[in-house]
Amino acid sequence: MQYLINSLTVNNYKRLKTELCAYSVEACRVAARLGVNRVELCASPAEGGVTPSLATIEQVAHIEGLDLSVMIRPRGGDFLYSDEEFSTMLRDIELARKAGATGVVFGILTADGKVDVERTRQLVEASKGMETTFHRAVDMTEDYEAAVEAIIEAGCNRILTSGSYDKAIDGIDNIRRAVERSHGRIEIMAGSGVVAANALALKEAGVDALHFSAKKMVAGGMQYRNPRISMGGSSAVDEFALRIVDENEVTEILTLIHK
Repeated sequence: MQYLINSLTVNNYKRLKTELCAYSVEACRVAARLGVNRVELCASPAEGGVTPSLATIEQVAHIEGLDLSVMIRPRGGDFLYSDEEFSTMLRDIELARKAGATGVVFGILTADGKVDVERTRQLVEASKGMETTFHRAVDMTEDYEAAVEAIIEAGCNRILTSGSYDKAIDGIDNIRRAVERSHGRIEIMAGSGVVAANALALKEAGVDALHFSAKKMVAGGMQYRNPRISMGGSSAVDEFALRIVDENEVTEILTLIHK
């Protein structure tokens, strides 16, 4: 029995993949150079990620050796979408495919906090030929275990989850149970707050992939800065800081999980 457990652990380690949450073409180039398997390409980090521009998708699609999953999210806020917003999501999937995406990322809920299975099925159908990831909207549901089953039923390839907690390491018990209960019917990818310090613990939970941003904020190049204006409407957001990838953090994560 111990041999079987060890064998399963080794097999899991071999198949563990990595995904960088990326908000720029440059971040995607860094991911490819360092050996990350896939990027989740988004725009607007202050909103938690929305659909990126078509031009950005096209540029990233030309980066060799990197799978490209595009965020399909028409706005920030909750995951209850109007008919108009849902139509936008379907159209964005079509455009992402034409631009060269290999996968799409989405999540859609009902007003009472359940997975909208019917609409999720429609998004999966529209994404045929690409991989589909149901994002952390799963962590916002009222019944996490039922939500995982609903996503499997809807036909998604993968779930990105923090185990119904703000950070994946805090939700690790739920993540572990999701892995056990899914029995390989869907990939489970841990994300949110994944860093080198907790990557190995999350790997040992049996997940199929780790999702991380490895972000670092650096000062932008503007010398003149008007102190009277906030273009985003919030002084909490430093509009003169640039988000880049911490290459040392990415390298450390990859080294740890691929030992």
